[in-house]
Amino acid sequence: MNEEKTYSAAGEVGQVRVRRSRWERIRIELKKAPVSAWFGMIVIAIYAFVAIFAQFLAPFGEAQIFPKADLPWAMLGGETQHFFGTDQIGRDTLSRMIFGAQNTIGIALTTTVLSFLIGGSLGLIAAINQSWLDQLLSRGVDVIMSIPSLIFALMLLSIFGSSIPTLIFIIAALDSTRVFRLTRSVAINVVVMDYVEAARLRGEGLGWVMRREILPNILPPLVAEFGLRFSFVFLIIAALSFLGLGIQPPTADWGSMVRDGSRFIQFVAYDWTLALPSLLPAGAVALLTVAVNFVVDWFLHKTSGLRDEH
Repeated sequence: MNEEKTYSAAGEVGQVRVRRSRWERIRIELKKAPVSAWFGMIVIAIYAFVAIFAQFLAPFGEAQIFPKADLPWAMLGGETQHFFGTDQIGRDTLSRMIFGAQNTIGIALTTTVLSFLIGGSLGLIAAINQSWLDQLLSRGVDVIMSIPSLIFALMLLSIFGSSIPTLIFIIAALDSTRVFRLTRSVAINVVVMDYVEAARLRGEGLGWVMRREILPNILPPLVAEFGLRFSFVFLIIAALSFLGLGIQPPTADWGSMVRDGSRFIQFVAYDWTLALPSLLPAGAVALLTVAVNFVVDWFLHKTSGLRDEH
């Protein structure tokens, strides 16, 4: 009994040491990260904080209407109640920017996760199977990818409506085709390895082989692709909202805010502050996209095995 306790205690100490060494490696890698990666991580952290705590950070309600409408930059006029002014029907722009972060980022993240669950699972199955099922899935993906994604999404949203669940499912289904091709291409080089064949001969199931043998060895390119796919989904949701088929009012999102403020652009020559209702949400979209790409570039560099040049 004492020996069993000794062994269990030794095992726990070993696990603690492994965790500590893992965190030590992460801390060392973060210290060596370039300025661009740190900038991206800080921006992503700020966006995540705003999106999570939007209800507490927003000074007013998401759809709360005030008497003063079309007040683009009220601060310059001596009015301090609405820091970024109000939109065309009197809703506070700053509050809608904050709630727009929660809605746009939340929907984009949910869509990206769903697309990876669909495309990644089918890609692994196709790579392991390599029979008629692989051919059927691959040819179906080729057909879907031959149609431009934005046009296909516009057509499907016009048919099935623009509710948030429909928007998430349609974009995830279209985006999963890219995830499928990447997952299959990287997994097909792993399934021929000896350790995968040994797991099959031991009688391990398909799910076990996918989860324990193949997925850990293809994770770095998938993580990098997740960041790129998130940026793409984030932009396409904003584009659909700008066209009027994305997130519907009164729900706040940055794409529709750019569309609503674009009617002021033609008067910028007389008052530059009239461009702010469009530039603020457009700048928020661009900044997050750039930040995610900075972090993805650094992650790809670290996982590629290339050494830093000094």
